[in-house]
Amino acid sequence: MITLHPNIIEKDGKKEFAVLPIEEFIQIQNLLQDFEDLKELRSAKDKE
Repeated sequence: MITLHPNIIEKDGKKEFAVLPIEEFIQIQNLLQDFEDLKELRSAKDKE
């Protein structure tokens, strides 16, 4: 699992944004792409 180190930006005392280091952002992007690929593979196998 990825350990995240977000910086939280508040607006009017409420949490508004989470900013991640670029390395963590890229890791998340890669994991999401892998997940999407897996979903497409499973869908294709189900259609066979």
